[in-house]
Amino acid sequence: MNTDEDDARQLPEQLNIADWFLSDRLREGRGDRIAIRTDAENFTYTQVDARANQYGNCLRAAGVKAEQRVIIALDDSLDWVAAFFGTLKLGAVVVMVNPQLKAESIEYFLNYTRAAAAVVGGAAEVEFGKAAAAAPHLERMLVVGSEDLETELGASPADFETFPSHRDDAAIWLFSGGTTGKPKAVVQSHNSFVNTTRLYAQDALGYSEDDITISVPKLFFGYATGSNLLFPFSVGASTVLFADRCTPETLCEQIERHRPTILINVPTLINKMLTDEATAGRDLSSLRFATSAGEALPVALYDRWKETYGVELLDGLGTAEQWHVFVSNTPTRVKPGTLGWEVPGFDVRVRDDDGADLPDGEVGNLWVRGNSRALGYWQRMERTMQAFRGEWYVSGDMVMRDEDGAFVYCGRGDDMLKVSGKWFAPSEVENCLMRHAAVREIAVVGVEIEGLMKPKAFVVTVDGVEAGEQLADDLRQHVAETLEFYKAPRTIEFLDDFPRTHLGKINRAALKKL
Repeated sequence: MNTDEDDARQLPEQLNIADWFLSDRLREGRGDRIAIRTDAENFTYTQVDARANQYGNCLRAAGVKAEQRVIIALDDSLDWVAAFFGTLKLGAVVVMVNPQLKAESIEYFLNYTRAAAAVVGGAAEVEFGKAAAAAPHLERMLVVGSEDLETELGASPADFETFPSHRDDAAIWLFSGGTTGKPKAVVQSHNSFVNTTRLYAQDALGYSEDDITISVPKLFFGYATGSNLLFPFSVGASTVLFADRCTPETLCEQIERHRPTILINVPTLINKMLTDEATAGRDLSSLRFATSAGEALPVALYDRWKETYGVELLDGLGTAEQWHVFVSNTPTRVKPGTLGWEVPGFDVRVRDDDGADLPDGEVGNLWVRGNSRALGYWQRMERTMQAFRGEWYVSGDMVMRDEDGAFVYCGRGDDMLKVSGKWFAPSEVENCLMRHAAVREIAVVGVEIEGLMKPKAFVVTVDGVEAGEQLADDLRQHVAETLEFYKAPRTIEFLDDFPRTHLGKINRAALKKL
């Protein structure tokens, strides 16, 4: 890992990512390049920058000051991007939330962040209006699409002098994907977003100005904020944005229409694309690769994807606390069934509970250090002290490094199971069951049975497959014939769908209560 002293690309102290990712493209003479592609219209970097400046002026007129928080709750669109960069240009801090939230959840975010303003879409106006009454810090709600805001934006200057932020100033608050308790904010600096963009997007994946990106997750997910906005913008490339919910059919239609070169995907949608009849025979030939993150990617799913579409699928691991991906397969180096290798510039270790390095082949705690380390968790000092150990971040993920130096994901530390006196990772059983023809989606958790911890599998079957005791017996036998007998689920429950967290991941804590 490079240190501050030997990094030839050390960032200047004065750094605002609104300049680095957007306004600098105009200074480079790339203003006429297409930045955003939508079904209705394309927008150049010049147009995006002008709209962002208008949002900056509107927010300033609303009384928002540097370092205050601004919530953005919009569908993916030009206005989402413009409000995002307009907030940053002002020196304020972006807080991205799901525009589909209900009032109770919105009230939590408004009060926890003490946001001074919120930029919301018309569909979210009602729920935000309900929550705003209990949020004394909220000074102004800007409703995109309303006549008042459109008039105000139209009257606002299309130029704006970007606030001279320090590279260590807070830029964006990202929310953890924890499955228990209230989401906690990870406070990330301007420096982190530039550092990971250079190391992962530009160096490891090779984003270029000719790329067109498209994403399954929406922009309020940190994974998509990077891969489908900041990464392409950093090199003058373009992003495809659409407001519709991302179904397999919708995604394929967008790919065939806009011909993107990079697809940002997640295992849940990958699985659906392989089982949905609407995606059979669809043309994905424009893609040079797809990425997967957010959840473990079973090797069986990778194999089926490659066989079906012939597009390389790059699994990786990242966290909000080290902003984005720091372990990944790359277009030139792929090992199915692994997360790949550490991204150069990050230092990743496998350690025991005492913090000592473990040899290859042993499962341990993931420790990572790099120049994208977060400042900490907002109002969560105890958790901050547990997770951040000096320059290291201890993620709570369990991994193993194999003989090739590639990292294998084994699950969250609190999801590991000890059965018959032996530890094992639920992901091992999940990978096994994903190879069964009847299984569409799977999650394995530990439940207490007669005072002992036993593995229980929750299964969503492929359409047309009859769920019942006979299938449960077949699945248990499938595991017992492939893995050690004690790893076979003692009970199997069939579901129509899984409970999900606010970030769309399987809610394992909720499963344990079923």
